Amino acid sequence: MITRRSMLQTGAAAAAMAAAGAPALAQAKPYIPLISKGFQHQFWQAVKAGADKAAAEFDVRITFEGPDNETMVDKQIDMLAAALANSPSALGFAALDSQAAIPLLRQAQKKKIPVVAFDSGVDSDIPVATATTDNLAAAALAADKMAEMIGGAGKVALVVHDQTSRTGIDRRDGFLNQVKAKHSGIEIVSVQYGQGDHLKSTEIAKAILTANPDLKGFFGANEGSAIGVVNAVTEMKAKDVKVIGYDSGKAQKAAIMSGTMAGAITQNPIGIGYETVKAAVAAIKGETLPKIIDTGFYYYDKTNIDDPKIAAVLYD
Repeated sequence: MITRRSMLQTGAAAAAMAAAGAPALAQAKPYIPLISKGFQHQFWQAVKAGADKAAAEFDVRITFEGPDNETMVDKQIDMLAAALANSPSALGFAALDSQAAIPLLRQAQKKKIPVVAFDSGVDSDIPVATATTDNLAAAALAADKMAEMIGGAGKVALVVHDQTSRTGIDRRDGFLNQVKAKHSGIEIVSVQYGQGDHLKSTEIAKAILTANPDLKGFFGANEGSAIGVVNAVTEMKAKDVKVIGYDSGKAQKAAIMSGTMAGAITQNPIGIGYETVKAAVAAIKGETLPKIIDTGFYYYDKTNIDDPKIAAVLYD
């Protein structure tokens, strides 16, 4: 006979087991926080989708966060500190400022928490691997495409997201170095920084156009920069200025289809997120990793935007 007392005892025992088991279950999965550069661009949502896919596949728990925009270095450092305070199994980090985070990353190293850099590397040997695009090579390709479009001669300007992250530095230098090495007829008249904000980038690009009415081309080095340039060219009716962007997203794809943007470099953001988590899992297991995990890139324009291999890495 089941009495009320036995039912209460059974319930209490079950509750006690559940309480004891909850932390154990939570701890059963390795915890890997990913700190991105922000959420203002669709690019980061695509990176998160890849990370979520890998987390499900490798049975780990992840969190994915970043500051509201890519100017908030201090906010990102606070997020990194909070993630480390939770004693994660490994950590993914995309640095807004490749130097500012190093003291915290040294703490992770002392605690034997493997750090996997993603998208934007860190100027340090602390990360066990970096999942990224070869931004130097990709920007060099953008320079070659620009040279083709403007007949190898004329004035060109760059709007870059920043000069502190590895992506900003490499995309700027990849373009400039290729122009210097192979396209001597091109004159770089301005390199400006819009913090990845399309409104600020628009104003910068408009000022460049005003100062250089004979400008032949613009390179926008990330999603916000590229859209800012497109907006400026549209507002000032500079129809003959060739625009090459970086990344994809709805606005860039629409600009390419309308002809406002000649073409762009696309990364593989889903692949970046996936490879970051995959590398973190391998690092937790003590496996040796390559220092650079090259996630690839393509140049796309109206002629190949529907190519399956390119369509697969574009995002909205």
